[in-house]
Amino acid sequence: MDTNSIMIRTLARLGQTRAFFSVAMPEVIQNNKDSLIVTADLAYASGMNEIMQKNPVRIINVGIAEQNMVSISSGLADEGFCVFAVSYASFIAARSIEQVRLSVLATAANVKLVGIWAGVSLALGISHYAIDDIAFMRSMPGMTILSPADSLEACKMAYAAVNTSRPVYIRLSGGMENPIVYKEDFEFEIGKAIQIADGSDVAIIATGLMVKESLKAADDLKNKGISCAVYNFNTINPLDTEALDDIFKKYKIIVTVEEHSARGGLGSAVAEYKAAFFSAPRQIILGFPDYFVSAGYQEYMWDLAGISSEKITERIHKEIESTK
Repeated sequence: MDTNSIMIRTLARLGQTRAFFSVAMPEVIQNNKDSLIVTADLAYASGMNEIMQKNPVRIINVGIAEQNMVSISSGLADEGFCVFAVSYASFIAARSIEQVRLSVLATAANVKLVGIWAGVSLALGISHYAIDDIAFMRSMPGMTILSPADSLEACKMAYAAVNTSRPVYIRLSGGMENPIVYKEDFEFEIGKAIQIADGSDVAIIATGLMVKESLKAADDLKNKGISCAVYNFNTINPLDTEALDDIFKKYKIIVTVEEHSARGGLGSAVAEYKAAFFSAPRQIILGFPDYFVSAGYQEYMWDLAGISSEKITERIHKEIESTK
């Protein structure tokens, strides 16, 4: 895939889901003859038009039946295929949890679960919100969990996923017009966090669309005399513990930010690892609260949860002021 500035802007306009399926996956399908897509009636909604036209036999639509989708994908993987199973993130994580556990993870099947419109992308309320999917996936052994910061990184995850035989969950969030984090090409590696901005006072550890919100917050805080580093933890499992070791040495305050519940996600993963340290920095976990949230548009929901750039700025500024 060409990664010049025009292509990066085009990917951003498409959004993570359509960039993944209309740009990256046609190449994956073309270059990997054993790759297949199994979807729960979301081919058109995901932007698979090119694949449907050029390689229709490489897409299997099982209808609105996510449990069957996962089981069928596992069976195909057992026959030697690399299978990308696609549905709403909320349905893959919650509705198909037993099949994910028994058919995919217990057998180490070569299945890539792609959860689209994760977080609060769809303003349809708790039935379609995926703010507990990372917690579900983290609770089971053997699942690699990827969460792209922008559309370019989403595409790179497609290429990386097809080149590993392990089970993978790829969490795509947002609609079209996805904000750009990477303005030029970069190297993506599963399990390796990327420092996006340098800073000396606070380390913001973010994932998914919260990387861009954290960068905005870091810029705002700079004007207030607070220097924040921003790290993109694009892989939530396996966690980049080497990067965390370095962060723990450098900073007295770390802030984890995710479009997910404050329990069970990236913040919890970092806290679990940090618990073994005799001396470690104070951690602030920003995410959705411990109750069911009402329906609303994505940016509005971010603000309510305290994970918009403005609310991240307010929280960090308040924390720094309280330590003076």
